[in-house]
Amino acid sequence: MHNSILPLAIAALCAGSPAHAANRTDNVDVFIGTGGDGHTFPGATRPFGMVQLSPDTQVRHFRQGYPWAAGYRYEDDSILGFSHTHFSGAGHSDLGDVLLMPTAGQVKLEPGYPERPFSGYRSRFSHKDERAEPGYYAVKLLDNDVDVELTASERVGLHRYRFRPGAVANVILDLRSSIYDWSGKNLWSRVRLRGNDTVTGMRATRGWAPGRQLYFAIRFSRPIVAHQLMNREEGVEYRGFAAPGKTPADKVLVEGKALEGTFGFGTPADGTVLVKVAVSGASEDGALANLAEMPGWDFDAERRRAHDAWEDALGAVDIDAPQPMKRMAYTSLYHALLAPSLFMDADGKFRGPDNQVHQAQGFRFHSTFSLWDTYRALHPLLTLIQPERRNADFVRSLVESQKASPYGILPVWQFAGLETWCMIGYHAVPVIADAYMKGLKGFDADEALRAMTASAEYSPYGGLQHYMKLGYVPIDLEPEAASKTVEYAFDDWTIARMADRMGRRDVADRYYQRAQNWRNVFDPGTGFVRAKKSDGTFREPFDPVRSNFGSDYTEGSAWQYSWYMPHDNAGLVKMLGGDAGLIDKIDQVFDATIDPTVYAHMEDISGLIGHYAHGNEPSHHVAYLYNYAGAPWKTQARLAQIVKSQYKDTPDGLAGNDDLGQISAWFAFTALGFYPVAPGSNEYVIGRPFVERAALNLPNGKRFTIRTEGLSDANPYVGSVTLNGKPLARSVLRHEDIVAGGELVFRMQPTPNRDWGKAPAARPYTQTAY
Repeated sequence: MHNSILPLAIAALCAGSPAHAANRTDNVDVFIGTGGDGHTFPGATRPFGMVQLSPDTQVRHFRQGYPWAAGYRYEDDSILGFSHTHFSGAGHSDLGDVLLMPTAGQVKLEPGYPERPFSGYRSRFSHKDERAEPGYYAVKLLDNDVDVELTASERVGLHRYRFRPGAVANVILDLRSSIYDWSGKNLWSRVRLRGNDTVTGMRATRGWAPGRQLYFAIRFSRPIVAHQLMNREEGVEYRGFAAPGKTPADKVLVEGKALEGTFGFGTPADGTVLVKVAVSGASEDGALANLAEMPGWDFDAERRRAHDAWEDALGAVDIDAPQPMKRMAYTSLYHALLAPSLFMDADGKFRGPDNQVHQAQGFRFHSTFSLWDTYRALHPLLTLIQPERRNADFVRSLVESQKASPYGILPVWQFAGLETWCMIGYHAVPVIADAYMKGLKGFDADEALRAMTASAEYSPYGGLQHYMKLGYVPIDLEPEAASKTVEYAFDDWTIARMADRMGRRDVADRYYQRAQNWRNVFDPGTGFVRAKKSDGTFREPFDPVRSNFGSDYTEGSAWQYSWYMPHDNAGLVKMLGGDAGLIDKIDQVFDATIDPTVYAHMEDISGLIGHYAHGNEPSHHVAYLYNYAGAPWKTQARLAQIVKSQYKDTPDGLAGNDDLGQISAWFAFTALGFYPVAPGSNEYVIGRPFVERAALNLPNGKRFTIRTEGLSDANPYVGSVTLNGKPLARSVLRHEDIVAGGELVFRMQPTPNRDWGKAPAARPYTQTAY
């Protein structure tokens, strides 16, 4: 709960709401990341829920929409309405489906303008009249004089509106509204009145995922006494034939590209109207059937169920720390449990990448896979804090998507079951490989490996035909070639790891060889990864600071991408002339004095410390690289620098987009004291903890505790580490160490221990030897 809200101002919203004893959800501030460019939303959802019911403060044309990628921005002072689908922390956006807005008295059909109160159905609000916690959101709409509360089950959002005494209660449905909007985005939509309390419909959009279809069913707690269904399109060349004598008040079905509906309820005796909204990717009938997930109208009971679902999910980790750190840690866990999101009806039907409806058998289909971001830390975190079944569902969702893909490949960046082709790599591969290497059951490994190799050998994708022929992606034939080469090489290594464990030496040998392709674009002369042309020469001129969309690198420069061979950092050490060379180079990354305008044109390059950009994923492992050069103490110092400057327990407390939980997962791991630099290695590189004590309540029923002695700002360095009472000489923690249960103890001190983790035998795994 954000500390700016005043209990007295919100008391009316909380009448009858459950009173909870101190618990984990009390330590979550859902407003962290809603300011600045964190792009998180504060609304009501369940862990991995299909519905994300949240206020939208502005929706802009996509060219101006970046600050409102989550629909809500803390800096705003008016609310447009409450829609049912949102991304948490995306750097691009879409969604904002099924916008509802309660109004009192005269109905206004246009949203109006934020700077002009009463110019439309939009309403001003104040943060002092706003409250939110996991699974619940409440606000007072000042202009409309309506108190709004929201909660949700997995597939259903529940609204409770309290109107002032004697007010005429209305609810507006605006299917024109869309996050990242443009004039032709709505391809088609439909609204249908069914009886006197139910409305169904659909919307097809041409946005980030072209041709996306979303179906909905709305049920009101009171009979509708007046309604209007309207298509407000202008300049329609062909309208067909009008139904004789029909007005908006007579119509029970309307179709078009600019639909609105208004629903009147007279003057409710108790001033209350409740609304349920179920969504489906398959059909209106599917949405209607999903309403059965929430059979009653007891808002407080549903809020308790949402609370309990979050309490259970957050119960995977017990944390003791000073309150700001505890709040940031639990909020990070909360954000890490929002996606991939369920995208399947109660009967198992889901829409796949072929835009056809499929039937899930024995698993729950999930979508919203921001894989370029989340394979790094989010998915490895979920293997520790979520049940095996959930993680197996993720893997099966990826593999089933490959089966349904018109291209026969795994998802790249998928939501609503559809491919967006956003970012680079085939990063579903490390997600699957990491799960397999950790022994997760519940999916067919042979089937998964076939899907992985099919993706890695689909030659039309991202220059792969050249990569397979030349051993690198050539910049004169494919943009962002340097980044693609090194990311493909890592993905290839994870295929090799899984195939090796499965006894498939033919596959393993081929992909271990491909995993060394990063060397083909590393230039020892400059010490950077560089783009190479198809004739084998590096592209000139070379400027390691240069970054741009479609350049040699993806959302980065040579300073950010040249250290991306997480499976073979011993090779990087040798390329840079030994331990001292790597240490010096990473020091240069952090210590550089740069003109802040150098990266200003790249909105995703944020959270800068020198050239280190914590707001973007290519930098996330870099502070941990000192361990590979035998200097963990320098990693410890850099982590303190990053945590202090890049995270706060305030609305602008994230350095950049949370990227569907990756920025938060980095913090969750780092706060515990370790990080998965190379998913698929079954190792976590030890950094330093930022909490006094934490316990992982593992999916297998065991408990792994992290305890810190002498934690303070004055003691930023690790003096020694013990595992289950025995000294730990290595600077890595193995997955089997954690899942066996036990205790990891850090003893902190004011000065570096330059000997711990120094020996090559104490360093993390790499593909080639130190």
